[in-house]
Amino acid sequence: MVKQVPDIERVRFDLETGRLDRSSAEGVTNPFDLNALEVGVQIKERLGGRITAISMGPPKAESTLRDCLARGADRAILLTDRRFAGADTLATSYTLACAIRELGRFDLIVCGEKTLDGDTAQVGPEVAELLGVPHVSYVEEVVAFTHEGITVKSDIGRFHYIYELRYPCLITVTKNVNIPRLPTLRDKILARKARVEVWDAERLSRVAEPDRFGLKGSPTTVVKVFSPLSSGRRGVILEGDAEELADRLLNVLREVGALKMERGNVD
Repeated sequence: MVKQVPDIERVRFDLETGRLDRSSAEGVTNPFDLNALEVGVQIKERLGGRITAISMGPPKAESTLRDCLARGADRAILLTDRRFAGADTLATSYTLACAIRELGRFDLIVCGEKTLDGDTAQVGPEVAELLGVPHVSYVEEVVAFTHEGITVKSDIGRFHYIYELRYPCLITVTKNVNIPRLPTLRDKILARKARVEVWDAERLSRVAEPDRFGLKGSPTTVVKVFSPLSSGRRGVILEGDAEELADRLLNVLREVGALKMERGNVD
């Protein structure tokens, strides 16, 4: 699963609506998804198989799928329909899970840990839950893989865990899992000529409930977005004799709310 995201260094943010102005910057392939694709390509090189890249987005997201084809994917599917618009992470996950069901049998789903524009890290695990398959998040190393399953190392804050999963399953990977390869000029040319399948809501009607797509199927919405105030620590230098300094120090601490006076006593 891949996503086209705006170039984070150039995109503008609308504080009134709480949305990214995606038209303000060129779309690029989400970097974490390139790590996920590289995992798939390395497995395919050792064990064989086929890689299908799936993306939900507007028609221009086709360029991201062509990038995936140039980097080793065998098939590309773009989920695009006005009925998919306005989706939160749950509606997005539902749409992607329905597309995977429509595809049929699969062994392994590899996702990037998160996307640069959303940064929620929710879609991968939600897709796994909707499909009813085991999953591991924050995979920083693929330890081993066979035709039956995969062993991964997951980074959970202070600890690392080793998990063994049997197929079918899903993993989300961090940027530390590998270094994505760069496509050759020949691969880019071939990808331009390759077919990108376009699926709309009707294409998923056999396996989906339309009311769970897009804005209608989204139980969450952004109410308000604001930039947190950032102020550094400030120092106060007090000079004078001890008795005078004590009184001034109490006043300063009272002004900043560190102390309160009750019945002549300081708490």
